Amino acid sequence: MKPSALLGLAEAGSCPLEIPGDPVAHGIVSQAVLTAPGLRATLFKFAAGQELSEHTSTARVLVQVVSGRCEFSVAGQVRILQPGELLHLPPSVPHAVRAPEALTLLVIQAKAPAA
Repeated sequence: MKPSALLGLAEAGSCPLEIPGDPVAHGIVSQAVLTAPGLRATLFKFAAGQELSEHTSTARVLVQVVSGRCEFSVAGQVRILQPGELLHLPPSVPHAVRAPEALTLLVIQAKAPAA
């Protein structure tokens, strides 16, 4: 049975930032890296030409480009992101992504503790 996340909460660990296996031929594949209260890290692998339409998140988001290049729209402004770049998105900022080529992103979502 496949684990729900690549890393467990109970112990220190490491994992590759590329999803093992064949390249994604169609669509978008995601794999949880770590899930904890208020924190979620997920790898997203996009096939060339895939898009996520504009949306928002209630969490604070960090997006790191692991491989490939993408067009990331933030509040209507398009930015070209390259491997190694890190993007910060405050909560509720509209954003979208287009992958003109095969793309892997690490997305970290952090929510403030409940008051």
